[in-house]
Amino acid sequence: MGEVKEYPYGVCGVYCGQCASGNGRIRFFAKELKRLTDVYLRWMENVEVGFDYKEFRDGLRVISDWRCNCLDTEDCHVGNKQCAREKGLRSCLECGEFPNCERTEYQRGRYPFVLEGFAKVQSDSFEAWLEEEERRAKAGVDMCAHLFTRQT
Repeated sequence: MGEVKEYPYGVCGVYCGQCASGNGRIRFFAKELKRLTDVYLRWMENVEVGFDYKEFRDGLRVISDWRCNCLDTEDCHVGNKQCAREKGLRSCLECGEFPNCERTEYQRGRYPFVLEGFAKVQSDSFEAWLEEEERRAKAGVDMCAHLFTRQT
């Protein structure tokens, strides 16, 4: 029997492997920046530099330890995991109510492409969607890139 591949996806319908928070890039860079400031800029603790250095380092520590709670906890704040579990689903994308569900309203608003994911899962399979999203993640797709183009 073949090995079962683990994919970094949110039950809510987003593919976390395409997110700098979900795939660990933000934590990695915050840790690296904290390490570099500890080595090269520690002298800033004792001089006025225009910002609170200790607060800056504390912020980097918090960011370097942070993960989306939907990946790390059994319960998410909008109830996606609980609902999917009750319905025997791996993802909200497998549920016919996804396009109108109040629990996925945030995802549909912030990440409108989840509706394409829903259509892919409904027409093909959840596994086909996972494989496609993993391929896109490896190609460098950032699921939040559309947010940068909206800002003015």
